[in-house]
Amino acid sequence: MSPSAGTDVLDAQPQKPRDDSRGLSSRAGHGHPWLTLVAVALGVMMVGLDATVVSIANPAIAKDLGADLSGLQWVTNAYMLTIAVTLIPAGKIADRFGRKGTFIAGVIGFAIASVLIGLSGSLGMVIFWRVVQGFAGALLQPASLAILRNTFPADKLNAAIGIWGATVGISIAGGPIVAGLLVENVNWESVFFLNAPLGVIALAVGLWVIRESKDEGARGSFDVPGVALLSGALFALVWGLIKAGEHGFGDAVPLWSFAAAIVLGAVFVVNELRVEHPLLPLGLFKSVSLSSATGLIVLGFFGMFGTIFFITLYLQQVHGMSPVDAGVRMLPMTAVFIVASPIAGALTSRFGPRVPLVLGMAFTAIALFGLSGIGVDAPYIQLWPWFVLIGLAFGFVLVAGTEAIVGNAPPQLAGVAGGLQQTAAQIGGVLGTSVLGTLLSTKVGDVLYGRLTGEGVPGPAAGQISDQGAGLVSQGVAPVPPGSSSDTADAITTASHLAFMDGWQTSMSVAGAVAVVAILAALLVKRGQTPVEGAAAL
Repeated sequence: MSPSAGTDVLDAQPQKPRDDSRGLSSRAGHGHPWLTLVAVALGVMMVGLDATVVSIANPAIAKDLGADLSGLQWVTNAYMLTIAVTLIPAGKIADRFGRKGTFIAGVIGFAIASVLIGLSGSLGMVIFWRVVQGFAGALLQPASLAILRNTFPADKLNAAIGIWGATVGISIAGGPIVAGLLVENVNWESVFFLNAPLGVIALAVGLWVIRESKDEGARGSFDVPGVALLSGALFALVWGLIKAGEHGFGDAVPLWSFAAAIVLGAVFVVNELRVEHPLLPLGLFKSVSLSSATGLIVLGFFGMFGTIFFITLYLQQVHGMSPVDAGVRMLPMTAVFIVASPIAGALTSRFGPRVPLVLGMAFTAIALFGLSGIGVDAPYIQLWPWFVLIGLAFGFVLVAGTEAIVGNAPPQLAGVAGGLQQTAAQIGGVLGTSVLGTLLSTKVGDVLYGRLTGEGVPGPAAGQISDQGAGLVSQGVAPVPPGSSSDTADAITTASHLAFMDGWQTSMSVAGAVAVVAILAALLVKRGQTPVEGAAAL
């Protein structure tokens, strides 16, 4: 299809929102679908890089700014928490005020916040600008999907989403290696400065080629109570999950947080059923495919995000690899994702989203059960096949799940659907890291004393290490006291790594079981009768 033909198809589709800029500009490339994809891809590339570079930079940040473990965790948690509670409102903002403007604002905010993180002189300022970065990322991501949904004709949308996913994959794949090189040869600040040139290019291209689009029916309406209630409910849920990862699910803080999330969520549902212009039209969930895909995204990212987090700890802390070496070893996972995304787009176009979703979750389950059986000194030959399966699964689930959610929503709600898809992914990731982390640390606490005494560490010393060092062991770190003899240090290190692997095996097994449940959800996802299945129900 030629560029002009593609534009003609878009103009001929009566269900698309009116593009305010049509007829007002004839500059070369303005509104061109594939050039628009380039602009959107440059923006999401910043977010993709940020998903992996921060974990590589964390040790250097801790050393330079004197951060303890709790403070360092908030460098990641502040971003995840912010983006999780603002994605759906950000999607509504994109639909209400314009997808192009929202995307551009997100690009500018993300780039500026990244630079200011690098210029921060304290951990508190790093965390503050990570919050700002989260807000900007929330504006950028659902708007990018909505722009694609309202620019490409239906027969080209899956291919565009596949390329969009591959762009995320390239940035995720290159992130650990690029960050490792920068941290080792420049400084940790340069990891964040990297987003500045990407942001400038994305801004320039985006301003030139992207056409504005919005939901014309939303003019004069914005569900402020819905924004507050949904943000509060998600904040309470994510806060509870993060605190449960630190203190356990029986602690008062996560229990009260979960209770608040339930109450606020119930009030949100009542509000959405009563207001004329709801933030999240609940009629979306009349589509079984959209509802099932949303649940599957949560379950799928539960296993995949949690696993990637612990694989990084395993490679660097247990195997003692440098950041660059660990990044290279993870290439079978991250690089395969680049290939998997366009394959998933092709499969979705041919068979609908069900086939790639079932395959993706089956690959995930097989890989997680396989990883649950590895030992402390597992050779790389025992690791990379599972990494390949996880990379394939990630691409299949991201692309097919995105199509099932965004593609089954009416065009005027594309921004809301994009926010819903990515909120589900963030919630799944927080669930994975929090729940699996709690399982791992609990198991470590149960077995550490026995592992230490089994390696010959005297009982009193083993008890002290178990009481004070279990948190470090849960990260794969051996808490060897200063001045210990080489034999004692070796015994503590061996016992600590064995205890970590005990927790690892428990977490991977649970994650594998969750992936099996997600296969059942995938079976409920069907190809729509029209490009926007479920729209008629609204």
